[in-house]
Amino acid sequence: MHSDPRGAENRGPGHAAHAAGRGPSASSTPATATDLSAARDALVSSSGRTRRLDTQALRDALVDLFDFWLTTEGSDLGIRPDSGFALVAVGGLGRREMLPHSDLDLILLHDNIDPETVSSVADRLWYPLWDAHIRLDHSVRTVPQALQVASGDLPAALGMLEARHIAGDQELSNLLIGGVRRQWRTGIRNRFDELIEMTEARWERSGQIAHRAEPDLKSGRGGLRDVQLLNALSVAQLTDGMPGLGPDAPGGGLAAAHRHLLDVRTELHRVAGRGRDQLQAQDADEIGAALRIGDRFDLARLLTEAARTISYSVEVGVRTAGNSLPRKGLSRLRRGPVRHPLDEGVVEHGGEVALARDAQPSKDPGLINRVAAAAARSGLPISAATLTRLSDHAPELREPWPRQALDDLIVLLASGPAAVDVVEALDRTGLWGRLLPEWGAVRDLPPRDAVHTWTVDRHLVETAVHASALTTRVSRPDLLLLGALLHDIGKGRGGDHSVVGAEVADQIGTRMGLWPSDLAVLTAMVRHHLLLPHTATRRDLDDPATVASVVNTLGGDPLLLELLHALAEADSQATGPGVWGEWKASLIRELVRRCRLMMAGEDLPAPAPIDPELAQLAEDGTMHVSLDPRPDGRGYTATVVAPDEPGVLSDTAGVLALHGLRVQSASIGAHAGSTVNTFVVVPRFGAPPAAGLLRQEFVRARSGDLDLLAELEAKDRAARESAPSARPERAVPGTYSQAPPRLIWLDTTDPGQVVLEVRAEDRVGMLCRLAGVFEDLGADVRWATVTTIGSTVVDSFCVDLSTAGTRASRERLEQALLAVLPTPEPKNPPTAS
Repeated sequence: MHSDPRGAENRGPGHAAHAAGRGPSASSTPATATDLSAARDALVSSSGRTRRLDTQALRDALVDLFDFWLTTEGSDLGIRPDSGFALVAVGGLGRREMLPHSDLDLILLHDNIDPETVSSVADRLWYPLWDAHIRLDHSVRTVPQALQVASGDLPAALGMLEARHIAGDQELSNLLIGGVRRQWRTGIRNRFDELIEMTEARWERSGQIAHRAEPDLKSGRGGLRDVQLLNALSVAQLTDGMPGLGPDAPGGGLAAAHRHLLDVRTELHRVAGRGRDQLQAQDADEIGAALRIGDRFDLARLLTEAARTISYSVEVGVRTAGNSLPRKGLSRLRRGPVRHPLDEGVVEHGGEVALARDAQPSKDPGLINRVAAAAARSGLPISAATLTRLSDHAPELREPWPRQALDDLIVLLASGPAAVDVVEALDRTGLWGRLLPEWGAVRDLPPRDAVHTWTVDRHLVETAVHASALTTRVSRPDLLLLGALLHDIGKGRGGDHSVVGAEVADQIGTRMGLWPSDLAVLTAMVRHHLLLPHTATRRDLDDPATVASVVNTLGGDPLLLELLHALAEADSQATGPGVWGEWKASLIRELVRRCRLMMAGEDLPAPAPIDPELAQLAEDGTMHVSLDPRPDGRGYTATVVAPDEPGVLSDTAGVLALHGLRVQSASIGAHAGSTVNTFVVVPRFGAPPAAGLLRQEFVRARSGDLDLLAELEAKDRAARESAPSARPERAVPGTYSQAPPRLIWLDTTDPGQVVLEVRAEDRVGMLCRLAGVFEDLGADVRWATVTTIGSTVVDSFCVDLSTAGTRASRERLEQALLAVLPTPEPKNPPTAS
């Protein structure tokens, strides 16, 4: 047995490993490459006197084993501190992550030594390893040659960033390791785009670990290669290597996720008996049992959690690195990013959602929801620093939640695909679980049947995404979105998930502050979310007992039927390809139609009664404009009493929008020749304007001195120009129109009136624009009720039939209204053939 020329720092398994009880005894230290292979196999199989090592101990023992053998063999070959040779490990051995059947990646460095001598040393080192059937990836270079390779070959450069000295001339190894790292730091600006393109191509080839039945643990998205990418960005001093996910994050953070993947891949090598990166279904139970995780479902959940943690970390790391790239030339002279307000205490900064300088997370419980809603509306990611600050300082929301916090959650859910990344960011950093503690039971929970594409938690979010496109089909879009988010919340708890889920949804809805009637609808949605698809596809719809059974189960509630119809579609679309089709849609549609015929008709919209004090002002002919705080603390009440003339409604709504007051609800009516309009408004930022200013602006608008639509358009243009990160085609920076607008004509009992209900996504100045259309076309609005639910408006206008009674007049009115309503962008724009 040869001595170790480097002393205690590189002790072999006969020293440190044996002392730790991890490896063979000193007397069994391998003397030849064949002995090395046999010793490795003994460690992996735990044969003979060697007890079975856990995965971390096995990796450590393998590193010790190969380090010791290479050190001693190198010494025999003349690879000593003063020899002009150095042996450097890259890959798994370089990272000290040697797996049972990993390749051995080595670089033999020399200091311009005679080629024949170099060739002789290399052959005597490589050939015994090949003969022992140890997979070897090798190269022989001088330091300048190695640096030249690293400068032109990105994969080689990434490998050398993990280089570690094994034997020989330490200074020679240091020249390579330090040179590669300096070269990487100074050249990262020119190589960053290539690095990201290479990474994305790898993801495209290997898919996502979190959502694959047989994932590639090394190259898949969220895999071990991504951890190495983060390390490379850290070496370039563009990230801190652990972007915001420490041990307190769900699942233990990035370090724990990395360790879990290493453990599974180590056991995969042991089970397969060879180097393999793809986890096959038939091996999952054995690996899960060996790691004491459980069955294949438990293993899948662990892998999903780890992969999503790593994937999120890479997303943050790449974004942070891109923002940190050094500038060149004249770009160095440009001003830094400017902060643009998005909401109270929330700004856009450098293409990310961040906290305003004066934001105080510890004193603002609703800030988490507000940040999430702003990110979803703007389509911008939340900065890692903001998430960390919120995680460290934001308090729990009081119970019941403030109304604005619930509204912000609805805005988030209504944002469509943008909600996925926002929820993922909140969940990976522990903030989503703070809002919904019950989420832990479904987080990363794998589906029990192959038809489901997503984990249960992701399926819930995807269902909300699909439901966001259906919000204008229902009268209560908020309940639809909440039902979509919670319909499978009972899974992972044992028992019937619909029954259990209804109880959990009741707890969540109570905490959110839902009205008792709304809470009853939400829990019924969760309890019966499978009723329509199961009945429509499994029972005879021509049997009256089938329809009666559904109606009785729903208590004859047409609202619940409407919501369950939309939820069934969203749930099916979010399940997987082919689950929702015309056959299933037509069956459910027919079942719903027959149920509606059996149920009592829904109540028509009706005007709200006029407050007696305001009625007296109208009778006196007094013009009145006021803005008062509401008793419940939820915003302000804006009241306008003025002569009933064309343009009053659009002018009033325009003045409110111009001064940053968002209309939550409104009651529009007339009395004694005056219009009496009452609005519940919430300031978009800061404190509201003084009532005197609103009155002054209203007078200017009525006199024609203030063009409100022009002012609103100018405000929108300014917002676009000051926010370069926003998409230029938007009226204001933000995400709009997941659901198409819908216009519904409803006949009333009064033969002289018809009600037009407008359902659409909200935008700045919406009511002003709608009222302007009615006024331009001479449609007399008798009364109106306005409601904003999250990011959706449900507005009912009672119109005089004399101005909207014919088919042609209705079509003109509909076309004009649709022209000012946000409409969805095409999901699949046509491409040139």
